[in-house]
Amino acid sequence: MRLDDLVTPALVVDAPALEHNLTTMAAALPGERLRPHVKAHKCTALADRQAAVGYGGFTCATVRECEGLAAAGLGDDLLLANEVLDARRLGALVAAGHRVTLCVDSPETVEAAAAGGVREVVIDVNVGLPRCGCPPGEAGALAELAASRGLEVRGVQGYEGHVVGLEDADERTAKCRESMEMLRQAHKAVGGELMTAGGTGTYAINTWASEIQAGTYVLMDSAYGRLNLPFRQAVYVLATVISTSAAGWSVLDAGLKAFGMDHGNPAIDGSSVWFCSDEHLTFSPTRPVGDRVLVTPAHLDPTVAYHERMYLADLASGEVLEIWPVDLRGW
Repeated sequence: MRLDDLVTPALVVDAPALEHNLTTMAAALPGERLRPHVKAHKCTALADRQAAVGYGGFTCATVRECEGLAAAGLGDDLLLANEVLDARRLGALVAAGHRVTLCVDSPETVEAAAAGGVREVVIDVNVGLPRCGCPPGEAGALAELAASRGLEVRGVQGYEGHVVGLEDADERTAKCRESMEMLRQAHKAVGGELMTAGGTGTYAINTWASEIQAGTYVLMDSAYGRLNLPFRQAVYVLATVISTSAAGWSVLDAGLKAFGMDHGNPAIDGSSVWFCSDEHLTFSPTRPVGDRVLVTPAHLDPTVAYHERMYLADLASGEVLEIWPVDLRGW
Protein backbone atom coordinates (compact mmCIF):
# COMPACT_ATOMS: atom_id res chain seq x y z
CA MET A 1 0.00 0.00 0.00
CA ARG A 2 1.10 3.53 -0.77
CA LEU A 3 -0.05 6.89 0.52
CA ASP A 4 -1.76 7.53 -2.82
CA ASP A 5 -3.95 4.48 -2.16
CA LEU A 6 -5.42 5.86 1.08
CA VAL A 7 -8.92 7.22 1.34
CA THR A 8 -8.63 10.77 2.67
CA PRO A 9 -8.67 12.26 5.18
CA ALA A 10 -6.18 9.80 6.68
CA LEU A 11 -3.97 10.06 9.76
CA VAL A 12 -0.40 9.28 8.74
CA VAL A 13 2.75 8.94 10.85
CA ASP A 14 6.22 9.48 9.43
CA ALA A 15 8.23 6.46 10.59
CA PRO A 16 11.69 8.13 10.66
CA ALA A 17 10.38 11.11 12.65
CA LEU A 18 8.63 8.78 15.09
CA GLU A 19 11.84 6.82 15.63
CA HIS A 20 13.75 10.05 16.22
CA ASN A 21 11.24 11.16 18.85
CA LEU A 22 11.29 7.81 20.63
CA THR A 23 15.08 7.67 20.86
CA THR A 24 15.47 11.36 21.71
CA MET A 25 13.11 11.13 24.69
CA ALA A 26 14.56 7.79 25.82
CA ALA A 27 17.98 9.44 26.00
CA ALA A 28 16.66 12.50 27.86
CA LEU A 29 14.30 10.73 30.29
CA PRO A 30 15.15 7.03 30.46
CA GLY A 31 13.27 4.33 32.33
CA GLU A 32 11.24 5.50 35.31
CA ARG A 33 11.88 9.19 34.61
CA LEU A 34 9.08 9.17 32.01
CA ARG A 35 5.58 7.76 32.32
CA PRO A 36 4.28 8.32 28.75
CA HIS A 37 0.74 9.67 28.54
CA VAL A 38 -1.25 7.57 26.09
CA LYS A 39 -4.10 10.09 25.81
CA ALA A 40 -1.95 11.79 23.19
CA HIS A 41 -2.06 8.88 20.72
CA LYS A 42 -4.64 6.38 22.05
CA CYS A 43 -2.89 3.50 20.29
CA THR A 44 -1.60 0.32 21.93
CA ALA A 45 0.73 -0.39 19.00
CA LEU A 46 2.46 2.93 19.62
CA ALA A 47 2.49 2.33 23.38
CA ASP A 48 4.24 -0.95 22.64
CA ARG A 49 6.93 0.99 20.78
CA GLN A 50 7.34 3.20 23.84
CA ALA A 51 7.65 0.11 26.04
CA ALA A 52 10.34 -1.20 23.69
CA VAL A 53 12.58 1.79 24.47
CA GLY A 54 12.36 1.18 28.20
CA TYR A 55 9.08 2.49 29.60
CA GLY A 56 7.21 0.10 31.86
CA GLY A 57 4.64 2.51 33.27
CA PHE A 58 2.01 4.55 31.44
CA THR A 59 -0.27 7.47 32.20
CA CYS A 60 -3.91 7.26 31.17
CA ALA A 61 -6.77 9.76 31.05
CA THR A 62 -9.69 7.32 30.84
CA VAL A 63 -10.72 3.96 32.25
CA ARG A 64 -10.89 2.73 28.65
CA GLU A 65 -7.23 3.51 28.13
CA CYS A 66 -6.32 1.51 31.24
CA GLU A 67 -8.38 -1.44 30.04
CA GLY A 68 -6.88 -1.34 26.57
CA LEU A 69 -3.29 -1.19 27.77
CA ALA A 70 -3.90 -4.04 30.21
CA ALA A 71 -5.44 -6.17 27.46
CA ALA A 72 -2.37 -5.48 25.31
CA GLY A 73 -0.03 -6.73 28.04
CA LEU A 74 1.04 -3.24 29.09
CA GLY A 75 -0.63 -3.14 32.50
CA ASP A 76 2.37 -3.48 34.81
CA ASP A 77 2.06 0.06 36.21
CA LEU A 78 -0.82 2.24 35.02
CA LEU A 79 -1.64 5.65 36.47
CA LEU A 80 -5.11 7.01 35.77
CA ALA A 81 -4.27 10.70 36.09
CA ASN A 82 -7.91 11.62 36.56
CA GLU A 83 -10.70 11.38 39.09
CA VAL A 84 -13.52 8.85 38.71
CA LEU A 85 -16.61 8.22 40.80
CA ASP A 86 -17.11 4.62 39.70
CA ALA A 87 -13.87 2.65 39.96
CA ARG A 88 -15.30 -0.85 39.59
CA ARG A 89 -13.80 -1.40 36.14
CA LEU A 90 -10.41 -0.39 37.52
CA GLY A 91 -10.91 -2.72 40.47
CA ALA A 92 -11.54 -5.55 38.03
CA LEU A 93 -8.17 -4.84 36.40
CA VAL A 94 -6.48 -4.90 39.81
CA ALA A 95 -8.17 -8.19 40.65
CA ALA A 96 -6.87 -9.60 37.36
CA GLY A 97 -3.28 -8.83 38.38
CA HIS A 98 -2.67 -5.42 36.83
CA ARG A 99 -1.28 -2.49 38.78
CA VAL A 100 -3.57 0.54 38.57
CA THR A 101 -3.09 3.72 40.57
CA LEU A 102 -5.91 6.27 40.68
CA CYS A 103 -5.88 10.02 41.34
CA VAL A 104 -8.05 11.33 44.17
CA ASP A 105 -8.72 14.92 45.23
CA SER A 106 -11.72 14.71 47.58
CA PRO A 107 -13.36 12.44 50.14
CA GLU A 108 -15.81 11.37 47.43
CA THR A 109 -13.08 10.18 45.06
CA VAL A 110 -11.27 8.45 47.93
CA GLU A 111 -14.47 6.57 48.73
CA ALA A 112 -14.98 5.69 45.06
CA ALA A 113 -11.46 4.23 44.85
CA ALA A 114 -11.93 2.14 47.99
CA ALA A 115 -15.41 0.95 47.02
CA GLY A 116 -14.31 0.08 43.49
CA GLY A 117 -11.46 -2.21 44.51
CA VAL A 118 -8.54 0.07 43.71
CA ARG A 119 -5.68 -0.39 46.16
CA GLU A 120 -3.29 2.44 45.31
CA VAL A 121 -3.85 6.18 44.85
CA VAL A 122 -1.98 9.43 44.42
CA ILE A 123 -3.24 12.72 45.82
CA ASP A 124 -4.02 15.09 42.95
CA VAL A 125 -2.94 18.63 43.84
CA ASN A 126 -3.95 21.87 42.16
CA VAL A 127 -0.69 23.62 41.25
CA GLY A 128 -2.21 26.47 39.25
CA LEU A 129 -4.35 24.93 36.51
CA PRO A 130 -8.03 25.51 37.41
CA ARG A 131 -9.09 21.92 36.87
CA CYS A 132 -8.88 18.91 39.20
CA GLY A 133 -6.77 18.73 42.33
CA CYS A 134 -7.10 19.63 46.00
CA PRO A 135 -5.43 22.73 47.49
CA PRO A 136 -1.82 21.89 48.46
CA GLY A 137 -2.55 22.47 52.14
CA GLU A 138 -5.26 19.81 52.15
CA ALA A 139 -3.18 17.02 50.59
CA GLY A 140 -1.90 15.59 53.86
CA ALA A 141 -5.36 15.23 55.42
CA LEU A 142 -6.67 13.62 52.25
CA ALA A 143 -3.78 11.13 52.29
CA GLU A 144 -4.63 10.25 55.89
CA LEU A 145 -8.25 9.67 54.91
CA ALA A 146 -7.16 7.43 52.01
CA ALA A 147 -4.91 5.40 54.31
CA SER A 148 -7.76 5.00 56.79
CA ARG A 149 -9.83 3.44 54.00
CA GLY A 150 -7.12 0.87 53.37
CA LEU A 151 -5.56 2.57 50.34
CA GLU A 152 -1.82 2.82 49.77
CA VAL A 153 -0.87 6.42 48.94
CA ARG A 154 1.98 6.37 46.42
CA GLY A 155 2.54 10.13 46.43
CA VAL A 156 1.21 13.25 44.71
CA GLN A 157 0.35 14.49 41.24
CA GLY A 158 0.34 18.09 40.07
CA TYR A 159 -0.05 19.02 36.42
CA GLU A 160 1.30 22.41 35.36
CA GLY A 161 -0.92 22.42 32.27
CA HIS A 162 -1.18 26.21 32.32
CA VAL A 163 2.62 26.33 31.88
CA VAL A 164 3.58 23.64 29.37
CA GLY A 165 2.63 25.66 26.27
CA LEU A 166 4.17 29.02 27.18
CA GLU A 167 6.40 30.10 24.30
CA ASP A 168 8.83 32.14 26.42
CA ALA A 169 11.25 29.59 27.86
CA ASP A 170 12.21 31.76 30.84
CA GLU A 171 8.58 32.30 31.78
CA ARG A 172 7.88 28.59 31.34
CA THR A 173 10.76 27.73 33.67
CA ALA A 174 9.77 30.26 36.33
CA LYS A 175 6.12 29.24 36.41
CA CYS A 176 7.02 25.55 36.40
CA ARG A 177 9.21 26.16 39.45
CA GLU A 178 6.31 27.91 41.20
CA SER A 179 3.96 25.02 40.49
CA MET A 180 6.44 22.39 41.61
CA GLU A 181 7.13 24.24 44.85
CA MET A 182 3.42 23.85 45.65
CA LEU A 183 3.60 20.17 44.75
CA ARG A 184 6.78 19.72 46.82
CA GLN A 185 5.05 21.14 49.88
CA ALA A 186 2.13 18.77 49.36
CA HIS A 187 4.50 15.85 48.93
CA LYS A 188 6.19 16.64 52.24
CA ALA A 189 2.82 16.17 53.92
CA VAL A 190 1.82 13.09 51.93
CA GLY A 191 5.02 11.11 51.40
CA GLY A 192 5.36 8.26 48.93
CA GLU A 193 7.71 7.55 46.06
CA LEU A 194 5.83 9.48 43.37
CA MET A 195 5.87 13.17 42.62
CA THR A 196 4.36 12.90 39.15
CA ALA A 197 3.87 15.93 36.92
CA GLY A 198 4.87 17.57 33.69
CA GLY A 199 4.23 17.38 29.98
CA THR A 200 6.02 17.71 26.67
CA GLY A 201 6.55 21.45 27.13
CA THR A 202 8.28 21.05 30.50
CA TYR A 203 9.92 17.63 30.10
CA ALA A 204 13.44 19.13 30.21
CA ILE A 205 12.59 21.92 32.66
CA ASN A 206 10.77 20.02 35.37
CA THR A 207 13.62 18.47 37.31
CA TRP A 208 11.62 18.58 40.54
CA ALA A 209 9.14 15.80 39.71
CA SER A 210 10.16 12.17 40.13
CA GLU A 211 8.56 11.33 36.77
CA ILE A 212 7.20 13.26 33.79
CA GLN A 213 3.90 12.50 32.05
CA ALA A 214 4.77 13.76 28.54
CA GLY A 215 2.67 12.38 25.69
CA THR A 216 2.66 14.68 22.65
CA TYR A 217 6.43 14.40 22.14
CA VAL A 218 6.07 11.09 20.32
CA LEU A 219 4.04 12.54 17.41
CA MET A 220 4.02 16.35 18.03
CA ASP A 221 1.73 19.11 16.78
CA SER A 222 2.14 22.71 15.65
CA ALA A 223 1.38 24.15 19.11
CA TYR A 224 4.34 22.38 20.70
CA GLY A 225 6.30 22.86 17.49
CA ARG A 226 6.58 26.56 18.35
CA LEU A 227 8.62 25.80 21.49
CA ASN A 228 11.85 24.74 19.72
CA LEU A 229 11.86 21.29 21.29
CA PRO A 230 14.14 18.58 19.84
CA PHE A 231 11.21 16.47 18.60
CA ARG A 232 10.11 16.27 14.98
CA GLN A 233 6.65 16.59 13.54
CA ALA A 234 5.64 12.97 12.94
CA VAL A 235 1.88 12.99 12.41
CA TYR A 236 -0.20 14.59 9.68
CA VAL A 237 -3.65 14.42 8.23
CA LEU A 238 -3.35 13.49 4.57
CA ALA A 239 -6.06 15.27 2.56
CA THR A 240 -7.00 15.75 -1.10
CA VAL A 241 -7.69 18.97 -3.00
CA ILE A 242 -11.31 18.64 -4.12
CA SER A 243 -11.92 22.18 -5.43
CA THR A 244 -9.94 25.19 -6.53
CA SER A 245 -10.88 28.76 -7.38
CA ALA A 246 -9.42 31.22 -9.84
CA ALA A 247 -9.89 33.80 -7.09
CA GLY A 248 -6.95 32.25 -5.27
CA TRP A 249 -7.96 29.44 -2.91
CA SER A 250 -8.22 25.66 -2.82
CA VAL A 251 -10.28 23.31 -0.67
CA LEU A 252 -9.27 20.03 0.99
CA ASP A 253 -11.57 17.17 2.00
CA ALA A 254 -10.66 17.45 5.71
CA GLY A 255 -12.19 19.90 8.15
CA LEU A 256 -13.42 20.34 11.68
CA LYS A 257 -14.24 16.63 11.98
CA ALA A 258 -10.65 15.63 11.19
CA PHE A 259 -8.72 18.10 13.39
CA GLY A 260 -8.66 19.20 17.00
CA MET A 261 -9.24 22.94 16.64
CA ASP A 262 -8.95 24.24 20.22
CA HIS A 263 -5.35 25.36 19.58
CA GLY A 264 -6.22 27.09 16.32
CA ASN A 265 -6.08 26.19 12.64
CA PRO A 266 -3.98 23.31 11.34
CA ALA A 267 -1.01 24.23 9.18
CA ILE A 268 0.22 23.47 5.66
CA ASP A 269 3.86 24.10 4.76
CA GLY A 270 4.15 26.96 2.28
CA SER A 271 0.44 27.80 2.46
CA SER A 272 -1.96 29.90 4.47
CA VAL A 273 -4.91 28.11 6.05
CA TRP A 274 -7.93 30.41 5.92
CA PHE A 275 -10.49 28.40 7.87
CA CYS A 276 -12.00 24.96 8.44
CA SER A 277 -15.65 23.99 8.14
CA ASP A 278 -17.22 20.59 8.80
CA GLU A 279 -15.57 18.64 5.98
CA HIS A 280 -13.49 21.33 4.26
CA LEU A 281 -10.26 23.24 4.75
CA THR A 282 -9.80 26.39 2.67
CA PHE A 283 -6.24 27.53 1.99
CA SER A 284 -4.10 29.51 -0.43
CA PRO A 285 -2.32 29.58 -2.80
CA THR A 286 -4.19 27.31 -5.17
CA ARG A 287 -3.21 23.70 -5.81
CA PRO A 288 -4.51 21.45 -8.63
CA VAL A 289 -7.58 19.33 -7.96
CA GLY A 290 -6.44 15.86 -6.94
CA ASP A 291 -3.24 16.96 -5.19
CA ARG A 292 -2.49 15.18 -1.90
CA VAL A 293 -1.55 17.53 0.93
CA LEU A 294 -0.04 16.83 4.38
CA VAL A 295 -1.69 18.97 7.05
CA THR A 296 -0.13 19.47 10.50
CA PRO A 297 -2.65 19.42 13.37
CA ALA A 298 -2.49 22.21 15.94
CA HIS A 299 -3.51 19.88 18.80
CA LEU A 300 -2.53 16.24 18.57
CA ASP A 301 -4.75 14.58 21.18
CA PRO A 302 -8.25 15.45 19.91
CA THR A 303 -7.08 15.08 16.30
CA VAL A 304 -6.06 11.46 16.86
CA ALA A 305 -9.37 10.74 18.63
CA TYR A 306 -11.26 11.65 15.45
CA HIS A 307 -9.58 8.85 13.48
CA GLU A 308 -10.07 5.08 13.65
CA ARG A 309 -6.56 4.20 12.51
CA MET A 310 -3.17 5.68 11.77
CA TYR A 311 -0.91 4.71 8.91
CA LEU A 312 2.80 4.36 9.68
CA ALA A 313 4.58 5.38 6.51
CA ASP A 314 7.86 6.45 4.97
CA LEU A 315 6.82 9.85 3.70
CA ALA A 316 9.90 10.15 1.52
CA SER A 317 9.05 7.04 -0.50
CA GLY A 318 5.27 7.13 -0.04
CA GLU A 319 5.20 3.54 1.23
CA VAL A 320 2.73 2.58 3.98
CA LEU A 321 4.56 0.27 6.41
CA GLU A 322 1.91 -0.61 9.00
CA ILE A 323 -1.68 0.16 9.93
CA TRP A 324 -2.30 0.81 13.62
CA PRO A 325 -5.83 0.97 15.07
CA VAL A 326 -6.50 3.92 17.33
CA ASP A 327 -7.93 1.36 19.71
CA LEU A 328 -8.08 3.40 22.93
CA ARG A 329 -10.72 5.84 21.67
CA GLY A 330 -13.93 6.29 23.65
CA TRP A 331 -14.64 5.82 27.32
